[in-house]
Amino acid sequence: MLAAPITVGEHRFGVISTIADRSSLFFFEDDLALLALLADQTAVVLENRRLFDVIDGLNATLEQRVIELRVLNSELSAFAYSVSHDLRAPLRSIDGFSQILLEDHSEQLGDEGRRVLARIRAGAVQLGQLIDDLLALSRVTRDEMSVADVDLGQIAEAIVAELRQREPGRAMEYSSVRSPIARGDPRLLKVALTNLLENAWKFTRGRAPAHVRFAGEEKDGEVVFHISDDGAGFDMRYADKLFGAFQRLHTQADFEGTGIGLATVQRIMHRHGGRIWASAEPGKGATFFFSLPIAQGAARTEV
Repeated sequence: MLAAPITVGEHRFGVISTIADRSSLFFFEDDLALLALLADQTAVVLENRRLFDVIDGLNATLEQRVIELRVLNSELSAFAYSVSHDLRAPLRSIDGFSQILLEDHSEQLGDEGRRVLARIRAGAVQLGQLIDDLLALSRVTRDEMSVADVDLGQIAEAIVAELRQREPGRAMEYSSVRSPIARGDPRLLKVALTNLLENAWKFTRGRAPAHVRFAGEEKDGEVVFHISDDGAGFDMRYADKLFGAFQRLHTQADFEGTGIGLATVQRIMHRHGGRIWASAEPGKGATFFFSLPIAQGAARTEV
């Protein structure tokens, strides 16, 4: 009798053996080597079958999880719409009736009353903006992506031109340099760039002139972009709070905002398989870096 284990790594399926009622015509060592080879081949077949069953089970589980995730996303979308709709109606009432009081009963209210109502209206406007930003953050997570080659330098120039139109009196010097073409969803990437450039525009408000720079370079098979400014900056000790929802490193009195923009940018980068980080110093500006997959083809040059 000859026997050999059916083994793959540390996993043993069993033993294969052969029994003969007479002496082998071959040498004992040759017979054993042949049987061991047969056992190894059998082990490979059995292991492949085992792995196939495991993968098939994982695929079934993954498919079920995808179905559950779609249902949850659908429920989240309905919830977000319901919340936004239900909140907007009372906000419009608060703002509208406050305006009526200011217009029709201004003299009876006095200076203090008018000041309080103005703060009420400002709070209603801010809450409305917060609702809009939360819905935008929700859509960034749920919406399907349409991936293409994207010229972020060109998108950045269009955003800066729009910012100049909003505040034509601002002394802003914008510059950009060579920027490789990236790969991603153009709509989502425009949302991310808009948030970053609007932040640079906002936090350089005290500079005359202010300076904003956009650039990108290829590194290790991806494109690393950065947007830098010479504005208010922030303390790097609190950098871990930058990309959390509702997190702000400046007071509302100094700079307006809801604390949602950078959280939205981070989710967009994560959906593209990229990342975002920042470097800053109080009073000396900030630089936000983000990485994206690089497109096939050559880079472009900006002036």
